[in-house]
Amino acid sequence: MTATPLTTVPLTTAPPPVLPTPVLPAPPNDAARLREAAAFVEEQDTATLLRLLLPGLAGPELRALADHCRFAHAALLVFPPDEATLRAHLTASGLAPDTPSYPSTVVRQRLARRHGRREAELDVRILRPPVPGPRREQRTVEVFALTVPPGSDLAAIAAHERAHRHEAHVAFEVARPDPLVLSGLCSLLARYGAVPDGGGYNPHEDGTVLYFAAPAHATAGYRRVELHARGDHPTVLAAHLNTEGAGTESAGTEGAGTEGAGTEGAGTEGADAGNTGAGHTGADRTAEALLQLLTGAWTTQALAVCAQLRLPDALDTRTPAGPQALARTVGAHPRSLATLLRYLAMVGVTAREGDGFRLTELGALLRTDAPGSMRPLALMYGGPFYRSFGALGHTVRTGEAGFDHLFGENHFEHFARDPELAELFDRSMAASSRMFEPVPAHPVLVAADGGARPATVVDVAGGNGELLGRVLAAHPHLRGVLLERPHAVDAARRLLDAAGCGERCTYRSGDFADVPPGADVYLLSRVLHDWDDARCREILRHCARAMPAHADLLVIERLLPEDGSTSLATAWDLHMMCNTGGRERRADHYARLLADAGLRLVDHSPLPLGAAVLHARRTVSGPDRAGGTA
Repeated sequence: MTATPLTTVPLTTAPPPVLPTPVLPAPPNDAARLREAAAFVEEQDTATLLRLLLPGLAGPELRALADHCRFAHAALLVFPPDEATLRAHLTASGLAPDTPSYPSTVVRQRLARRHGRREAELDVRILRPPVPGPRREQRTVEVFALTVPPGSDLAAIAAHERAHRHEAHVAFEVARPDPLVLSGLCSLLARYGAVPDGGGYNPHEDGTVLYFAAPAHATAGYRRVELHARGDHPTVLAAHLNTEGAGTESAGTEGAGTEGAGTEGAGTEGADAGNTGAGHTGADRTAEALLQLLTGAWTTQALAVCAQLRLPDALDTRTPAGPQALARTVGAHPRSLATLLRYLAMVGVTAREGDGFRLTELGALLRTDAPGSMRPLALMYGGPFYRSFGALGHTVRTGEAGFDHLFGENHFEHFARDPELAELFDRSMAASSRMFEPVPAHPVLVAADGGARPATVVDVAGGNGELLGRVLAAHPHLRGVLLERPHAVDAARRLLDAAGCGERCTYRSGDFADVPPGADVYLLSRVLHDWDDARCREILRHCARAMPAHADLLVIERLLPEDGSTSLATAWDLHMMCNTGGRERRADHYARLLADAGLRLVDHSPLPLGAAVLHARRTVSGPDRAGGTA
């Protein structure tokens, strides 16, 4: 395939930032390096490679990343004296010697800037010989070749580049990309030390490329990482390029058939670097990106109606169904339903096949019986919270929660007076419970289960018992106490009984002032973000007074990123402000609130869905606890 330009981001003349990276040992010659790269591509498992690139990545976050992207290619720069030698090296490495080559303008520019040479002195080509993966899936080795004739003064460049491997990178193809998935993947890479390092959109191949510098302590042998997503994702790309540390120059690092930021490809050589191709100007693309943002409410309502009609329950993931038959099943107007199905296909919830539609993996999360079904969230965000978001302007102008302004009371009081709405709210909270998956393995809970005496875990405002149930199921020697409102206690009792944990759990109806004293571990999950700082201090003081000196507090919340990078927490910060009067916070903000309550933040670790678990303990001078035991 002829390489074509990534045209969203023009090259700059500034040199790329040099990140501190250890010098990697190089094989003795290019043929050996090609063999090594081919073997790497052929043998490497996606999940294993991600762990090597992002040390510390494990558990649900590793599974989430591996589920959404696959290893596609590895790239390296070699230095043959002539083309015949390059072809011989490809043959000796088991790679196709007849692989076509194209000029690689971007790597030539990078090398010229890095070594103070004129571009005309550097003859750089790019080749992509295919390599089968472990399951015979199609992969490639991306080969950049700088011709270094015998006796040439370019030998010093070759020696430096062999040692430092500036152009070496690995690329991952994102499966079923959508803006939320891409933003989540970018946030996850950044959380484990990858630094945004440019990107671009290729209109001719309809692909978006996002580049990262791997953390310095990565052990994969490659210092750069590429995410390649089919389609145009201007909002995600803009956020990626605007992230602190992201550059425009490196958008030209070649990969995944995209070969450069407005310069690569047959005969282009940098011409029209700012032209988006296909008749679109930069202004057109900006307007399209803004239109996508402005029509986001349409997507919310389309998903809510999809959930209301139980359309995912009526669709199959393999066999398509026509709108007429579906309309009879769900009780809808056929032509109107067809329009909705086309929109849902555009956002990835359904897939069109011929005249019919099938359910995608994304859409299956809206099924009523799906594990961790997100149907309640669709109904909540498309229902009462959708209405209250219409009062966001009132919130921004006055500071009063839009929900309170619209309904005349806060959402807890409003839901408490409507049993059906209260149940929907509790189920919507449970829909995000996949963030709890790693919590039972937290060292505090593991240590509590292994103690000499049975330990007690108190879940403060524990909702329907989803988190406490997971903890008790994982640790058979622990006992639980759930503190909640009366109607929620009944729901929690049913869930914990069904999970076989009911005999080890007691239930208390009450408020935050009723936190039972004397337990070993206290859980406070998705509570503090509902409240302002003053109320948070009050809640934390109630917990601190109940905690013995040896007790631990685990707080689960979404954390705003320290560097302002893209995060689900940023969206939830707006949501909490408008609907509860609360907010999301950074880790250092929580540390201050904890300190005000006589607690100290020990550490925090990431959880799925942009959440984190913060571990806190009482300070020596913390408030006196109440007597008695839980």
